[in-house]
Amino acid sequence: MLGDISSVNRIYLVAGFTDMRKSIDGLMAIVRDTYNLDPYSNSVFLFCGRRADRIKALHFERDGFCLLYKRLERGRNDTFRFQWPRKASEVRNLTRQEFRWLLEGLTIDQPKAIKPTAEKHDF
Repeated sequence: MLGDISSVNRIYLVAGFTDMRKSIDGLMAIVRDTYNLDPYSNSVFLFCGRRADRIKALHFERDGFCLLYKRLERGRNDTFRFQWPRKASEVRNLTRQEFRWLLEGLTIDQPKAIKPTAEKHDF
């Protein structure tokens, strides 16, 4: 379910460490009070803890909040972690491609990726 975000308008990543013991009310307070964003908007807010092996996603649907939790499982000799930006006190608006990279274990800053341009040209 976390991979299907086709109905949301924006995806926000809350960089740095988040206390993963927080539930809906605590995460809502971070979104509203720390970053002055509307937790009731049609957005997904992503949070990650210190170990970077689990994330929480907060999303408001028409009738209430949905809190999604994803924990990566470790193989025998493998350590799986999300490539989470650690610069604290920052919210980053992700594209759908960056969201896919994140869930695939890649960094959201892909230096060789083709970036869309905002300019329009009349040729």
